[in-house]
Amino acid sequence: MASQETQQQTQGSSDTDRDQPPLWEHMTKLQKIGASGGAWKFSCKFCGETRQGSYSRVKAHLLGIKGFGISLCQSVTAGQKQMMKRAEEAYEKKKAESNAKEVALPCEAGVGFKKRKGSSTPIERAFGVEIRDQLDQEIARMFYTGGLPFNLARNPHYLRAFQFAAANKIDGYVPPGYNKLRTTLLQKEKENVHRQLEPLRSTWKEKGVSIVSDGWSDPTRKPLINFMATSGNGPLFLNSVNCFGEAAGKLIESQFPHIYWTPCVVHTLNLAMKNICSPSNVETNALAYEQCSWIKDVHGDALAIKNFIMNHNMRLSIFSKFTPLRLLSVADTRFASIIVMLKRLKLIKTGLQAMVISEEWSSYREDDIVKAKIVNDEWWDKVSYILSFTGPIYDMIRAYDTDKPCLHLVYEMWYLHWVGLVLILISVFVRNIVIDSYY
Repeated sequence: MASQETQQQTQGSSDTDRDQPPLWEHMTKLQKIGASGGAWKFSCKFCGETRQGSYSRVKAHLLGIKGFGISLCQSVTAGQKQMMKRAEEAYEKKKAESNAKEVALPCEAGVGFKKRKGSSTPIERAFGVEIRDQLDQEIARMFYTGGLPFNLARNPHYLRAFQFAAANKIDGYVPPGYNKLRTTLLQKEKENVHRQLEPLRSTWKEKGVSIVSDGWSDPTRKPLINFMATSGNGPLFLNSVNCFGEAAGKLIESQFPHIYWTPCVVHTLNLAMKNICSPSNVETNALAYEQCSWIKDVHGDALAIKNFIMNHNMRLSIFSKFTPLRLLSVADTRFASIIVMLKRLKLIKTGLQAMVISEEWSSYREDDIVKAKIVNDEWWDKVSYILSFTGPIYDMIRAYDTDKPCLHLVYEMWYLHWVGLVLILISVFVRNIVIDSYY
């Protein structure tokens, strides 16, 4: 790859064409920045400074154009600058002439119009039917050639923009261009948003504020943290930082001792729930796996029942005759996904048992493992037991998965649920003793 970059760097002006802008010949390309795009780390042949960026920065550096985030070259003479400007203008002219020929719109090409030219009725001319149709096609062409999603047409500002233009006579109006959209208008919109959020920020000094972080990974697996400020008046996004989430809390505490860090209650409870219901068979988790591996087996059976019914149209058709409720396909990213699925299975238990003992099911499936599990009362007792002792944790996850401030309720609710959990475990323990003594 290094040899390819060296070959590109040594290409002279003889190779300069439509794909190689002319001012690159005054730079030495050192290193490609990013897998795609036209950004490079380069060195100027006039002043020797090393910079990085795309061709727009090269042009700004050599031609003395301010506002592109790069210093201007002080070693280029006025004559050299004039020669480079002429070369750049010739390049732009050649590029414009070599562009693909403009394709006519359907109305301009006569597609869909059977009437002869000038045969439109006075009513059509009064309502501007042909003009409206041409405008629709221009807008559609913008969507197609720009690769814009069709959902953009549902944006209220998209509709308001054309309504405003139609209601106000603005002769000679030209829509904002590339630079205006990314500079002036963007800055105005940013200032407007800050101004709208100022009343929310003003309450922080009086009522206090909590800094909330949410760690995730982008498509390239880089760790990112979103920082948000939340108070009684609502949350506010602050910034997104590329760093490792595990050290974020300790880093903040080390620099600001008066700020204490607490993990997300819902996320912590969900991790605890996963370690109970789906423990990993690793050395550091040996005890949890030994005590809770049977729960993982029950979860696997529940998944097998759900997939066996939902992955075949005939089975799903038979199932829908015995219960109005549907089986849930719960994503693993959802909090307490295992418990949500088991609760739904228990809710439709009667319908499932009636289905597998019906004549219609027997004629379709004479023998299957799913039927053995569904009619097994011991398996359903395990499901009920799992739901009973995970119920307090599940209730807390549901209660605290909200935007409202609830940290002050955590300890009280946890104590009440802990007492309830102990009572459940004691009742199960006593019941097992009675059953064992009976038999």
